[in-house]
Amino acid sequence: MGFNCGIIGLPNVGKSTLFNALTATSAADAANYPFCTIEPNTGQVAVPDPRLDTLAELAHSARVVPAQLEFVDIAGLVAGASRGEGLGNQFLGHIREVDAILHVLRCFEDDDVIHVAGRVDPVSDAQVVETELMLADLESLEKRTEALIKRTRGGDKEAARTLQLCERAIADLREGKPARTLEAAPEDRRAFRGLQLLTAKPVLYVCNVDEAAASAGNAHTRAVAEMAAAEGAGMVVISAAIEAEVAQLTDPGERAEFLGTLGLAEPGLNRLIREGYKLLGLLTYFTAGPKEARAWTIPAGTRAPQAAGRIHTDFERGFIAADTIAYDDYVAAGGEHKAKGAGKMRTEGKDYVVREGDVIEFKFNV
Repeated sequence: MGFNCGIIGLPNVGKSTLFNALTATSAADAANYPFCTIEPNTGQVAVPDPRLDTLAELAHSARVVPAQLEFVDIAGLVAGASRGEGLGNQFLGHIREVDAILHVLRCFEDDDVIHVAGRVDPVSDAQVVETELMLADLESLEKRTEALIKRTRGGDKEAARTLQLCERAIADLREGKPARTLEAAPEDRRAFRGLQLLTAKPVLYVCNVDEAAASAGNAHTRAVAEMAAAEGAGMVVISAAIEAEVAQLTDPGERAEFLGTLGLAEPGLNRLIREGYKLLGLLTYFTAGPKEARAWTIPAGTRAPQAAGRIHTDFERGFIAADTIAYDDYVAAGGEHKAKGAGKMRTEGKDYVVREGDVIEFKFNV
């Protein structure tokens, strides 16, 4: 699948409860004490997309296969994690492996739920975690530069360019700026990604609120929104408690009725996934036929052969062309054959950049 979001935050902010609700499982052991989660739990979540059902109906598809995102529930960090406090080194290693970070912040008051700092202050909590990630990045870069300096002295030009990147990132981190604010030249982006810096990963702040604040937020979420805007990060308000209840309702009508009583038009999961897609710069294209209608997730900017490779490597290796219909044209015409008859099907070559909502049939030969 290839796209995953790590759920992080201080202990007892609702990470595991949220994970359980998102994945509709009890895989994560939610409990009211720190370090309940040690090994990361993972779960795949179907991406809700009503367009897929419409395509399946028009194509008379036997089954529907939605796109998937993977969520990784990572244990709570604490101050000192970069020095190994609270099993910090192990947890930081898990964060290094994900594509993006969902940073859960406690934005609810509840005397029965312990807070490691003894007070609810989501902005301060975010700064504690960010500081630990920056300290871990600093340590990693400082170790890396020693070897790069030796290689640079030996005339290694690639090492010299990487060393410059490291030195720029170190300077920013020492000023309290996360690595994701560093602007790398196009030719340096691959090397920058190779540094595997924790603070280079895109971040979405997830404000976990009580039921009363689920629709409009509260003072805590407004403070987080201001922080996120200043950082250029994303932010979404969600109630893990509500999502846990929604996950237990299998009937769509009951779900809609329950959410309506709370002033919500849809589950928080839907909003979270949409923001996750934006965070990762992803888009969806479709394949539709009698056997199945399926949604495929790719990074924005992907060309047709690489998009075909998401289905099977042979499709990319033997790529010939991509017969493409825009989703709106497909639906307006009433299906593939009518869209083709109306001149709405385009045959695209290897340089075509796939667009959001494209319905594609790939031609290939191996």
